Amino acid sequence: MPKRYGFLTELQLKVLTLKLKNGLTQEEIAKLLNTTRENIAIIERRAKRNVQLAMETVMYYNRLRAIAEVEVKPGTHLVEIPKLIIDAGDKLNVKLKVNFTKVYDEIKFRARGCVEGVRVVKPFVIAIYRDGEIEIMPKK
Repeated sequence: MPKRYGFLTELQLKVLTLKLKNGLTQEEIAKLLNTTRENIAIIERRAKRNVQLAMETVMYYNRLRAIAEVEVKPGTHLVEIPKLIIDAGDKLNVKLKVNFTKVYDEIKFRARGCVEGVRVVKPFVIAIYRDGEIEIMPKK
């Protein structure tokens, strides 16, 4: 049985390493591994799909861990969002480990496609955890 690295096989990890870390093309990787470029393309595509599945698994696991989710609706101004989170935390008696700047930065980074200017254009959720941490997630 081939060795696995999480959701990736040893070969998938090797192909991704050669491409992402070493900057090799599929053709160069194929020559190095004595196979075809088409085979490398298939391996790479399957590896990327496995990575996507792993990321989705973690997201759903984190959703299960959350004690609350705050839905942020389109039209919401960015300066309103910290109050939504703080109010939810207060109702749960959770001392949040965030401030306005952290919330704003997380939204800009994690919800890029959901915000235009200072307004939300696509809904997203903010998970609140028992330890006071938050996480910005797409709405599913």
